[in-house]
Formats: sequence, C-alpha cells, structure tokens
Amino acid sequence: MNFGRHISGQFNVELESIRTHVLAMGGLVEQQISFAMQALHKGDIELAKKVVKDDHKVNSMEVSIDEACTRIIAKRQPTAKDLRLIIAIIKTITDLERIGDVATKIAYVAIESESSAERQFHVSLEPLCRQAIGMLHQVLDAFARMDVAAAAEVYKLDDKIDIEYEAVIRQLMTYMMEDPKNIPNILQVMWSARAIERVGDRCQNICEYIIYFVKGKDVRHLGNQSIDDALR
Repeated sequence: MNFGRHISGQFNVELESIRTHVLAMGGLVEQQISFAMQALHKGDIELAKKVVKDDHKVNSMEVSIDEACTRIIAKRQPTAKDLRLIIAIIKTITDLERIGDVATKIAYVAIESESSAERQFHVSLEPLCRQAIGMLHQVLDAFARMDVAAAAEVYKLDDKIDIEYEAVIRQLMTYMMEDPKNIPNILQVMWSARAIERVGDRCQNICEYIIYFVKGKDVRHLGNQSIDDALR
C-alpha cells in the first residue's frame, strides 16, 4: 500500500511494519473465531482449549501494535493522512481484540457443553457463523488494500447477519416453547448467537476506519445509504 512519500524512508518502513502486524493479528483472530466455532459445532474440546490458550497471543499483538503506534506519534508527530492511519490502526486492533474475546467465550461454551443434548442446538448457529467469518475475512482484505469501495460493500453484509441472527433466535425460542427443560441449554446458544452477531458490528467498525483513513470522513452511525452518498 502506498502511504505517500516521506522525508524519512524509515518512517515508511515503520508504517508498513505496523500495517503488516495488524494483518497478522487479523489472520490470527480469524483463525481463532473459526476454530472456536468448529469446536462448538463438533464438540471438539481439545480445539476449544487451544482457542482459550492462544487468546494471549491476540492480546500480546494488540499491546505490541499499540505501543508501536504510540512510539510513532511521539517520534514522528504525524499529521493529516499519516495521523489518520495511526488512529485507524489503533481502533482496528481494539475491535480485532474484542472479536478474539468472542472466540474465547464461544470456546468456553464448547468446553462446558458436555452432553450431545446441549450440542444439538449448536447446529442452528452454523449459517450465522459462516456469514460472520466471511465478513471478517472480507474486511481484512479491504483493510490490506485500504479499499473504500470494498469496505462500503462489506459494511452492508451486516444486514444479512442481523437477519440470520433474528431467524436463529426465533428458532431457538420455538425449541424452548416445545420443551421448557431445554431452556438453560438454549440460553447458552442464544448468548453465543448474540456474540457472533456482534462480530458483524465489529467488522462494520473496521469498514468505517478504512473510509476515515482514505477519505478523511467520519461515517460512523450514518447507515448504508449515507455511506454510499459520502463516498460519491
């Protein structure tokens, strides 16, 4: 990605290094959320434990990137687009870390789901899981290229996730009405569904940061149509 020319070539190297580390963190988070959902669907306790164990790697990467950004601000005193990039990166790694937390919490649900009776309800989450992972993958790709058009398109995918989430909740509520004994297990699945739905919201945030960096426009809370208007 072209950051523009700087008097110091080392500045370009530092910016590119930080961007590379953000993408590495994003790749790890994508793997974490994918593994957590696999563990939940298949009842794979060992895979779930691996997700929990590896959460510290995500946290360490967030701290490391944040410290690198702080050093650049102190040493380079960036302005204009450079400053917007640093701000976008700091906000992006915060959302990625929180997606990592979602993966860890889902992994704990998988670990605690000891019986097949509990795991049978996890099947309801599969379409929602696929959509959330797909959106995360696409937003990381848009971030790698700082592609505002791609970011605007990815932003709209959250509507599909919301629709799928509502369908999952309706289905689970039907199960609860059919057999109240299942309510405790189903409430766990509902919590997982809500956590997965929030992944879409985090991805939307990253889309907004990409647009902010490239266009210098704050498009938070505008909605799909208003974002399209802002990019014209």
